[in-house]
Amino acid sequence: MNPIDNRGAAATAPHDDGAAPVAAADPGYIAKATKAALQFEGFFIAHMLHQMRAGTRAMAGEDSVFKDPVNSDMLDLADTLVADKMAGQRAFGIADAILRQLLPPAAPPAKPAGAAAAESLPAPLNRPA
Repeated sequence: MNPIDNRGAAATAPHDDGAAPVAAADPGYIAKATKAALQFEGFFIAHMLHQMRAGTRAMAGEDSVFKDPVNSDMLDLADTLVADKMAGQRAFGIADAILRQLLPPAAPPAKPAGAAAAESLPAPLNRPA
């Protein structure tokens, strides 16, 4: 029996050899899953930046520039924008890890534009920093 899961794709039961056949994922589902994974990575990075800024504020002295609440709203907005940009570049790999869990192996997530450019560099230049 092959029940239909909540994504609309047919879920398949494992065979006796332990390997489950992989049904092709719906392109609409892939797009939604990719968008959600990128948004989650952006949220995660923004929250991390917010916590780091709060820690800096808490440790700063009374007359420190970091205690000044004047620009805190703009800094929060800037943190969110930086986080979204980093998530778009898949800087932390959180979105990729989520997509590996959600998408079948037959449909790997697309690489960011910067990764393809790095692979085309000569060997000494494409080493991770």
